[in-house]
Parts: sequence; structure tokens; C-alpha cells
Amino acid sequence: MNAVIQKTTKSDQKIALSSAKILADSEGRAAKNKDEAVKLSIQGSDEVVAIPLKALKLLNSIISNMAQGKSIALMPTDAEITTQQAAEILNVSRPHVIKLLEKGEIPYRKVGSHRRILLQDILEYESKFRSDRRKKLDYLAKEAQKLNLGYE
Repeated sequence: MNAVIQKTTKSDQKIALSSAKILADSEGRAAKNKDEAVKLSIQGSDEVVAIPLKALKLLNSIISNMAQGKSIALMPTDAEITTQQAAEILNVSRPHVIKLLEKGEIPYRKVGSHRRILLQDILEYESKFRSDRRKKLDYLAKEAQKLNLGYE
């Protein structure tokens, strides 16, 4: 599967706004009932499609983001991305991503002279980085409270 990237139009946003609450409520009920799947009816036909609860959660996330006017990009986690795409995901410069790769903090492979990174590896690095940052910020906040630096 290739990346699916679509810009959200005003019309899309309007439709998503009207659907977001219904989807969120449906997801909540299905999760509460511990349903593994939910059934969706297809407009204009008598067809009913069963989808996994995880797919409903993903659909809800997509609709919520569209309702906020955000554009959506879907990629399988085993997709390979460029250093520029990785930089955009991490919100850093491309040279910084290359330094991380060269230091061995993120695995990659070379295709000719180009570096390719698994999306899954970038997402794992981002998650680890956020977790480490949260721990360090919590530590700094505790130290500031101990030293009575005006934080209460």
C-alpha cells in the first residue's frame, strides 16, 4: 500500500464535523460493550459491513482530524520513508535526522546513496523521545519545587 495523502477541503470539514460526535459515541459504546467488531451500513444499498473496532477507532481519528481542518496521511508502518519525510514527522531538520541515523539512534538502510527509514522505526524513536522528555521535565519540575523557585 502506498501513502494516501489527501488535503481536507471546507466541504470535507463540514461533513466531518457533523459525523465526529456520532462516531465517537459509537466507538465508546463498542469499547464499553467490549465488541471486537462493529457493523456499518452502506448508504444506497442493503449491505452491512463488519469492521474491527480498531478500524472504527482509526476512522474516528481521521474524522476528528478532518473536522479540525487537518489534512490526513495514511501509511502502513512497514513503509520506508526518506530522510526529509522523517524530518517532517519529527519536526526537525533533515541534517539532524541524518545525524541521528549516523549515530545509530534510528536504524536505516541505504538504497544507492539514499537513506531509507522504516516509518515504524521513526514512530518508535518519537515515542521514546517524548517519554524521555516527559521524565526529564517531571524531574526538573520536582527539583524546582524542592528549591522553592516559585512553582507550587
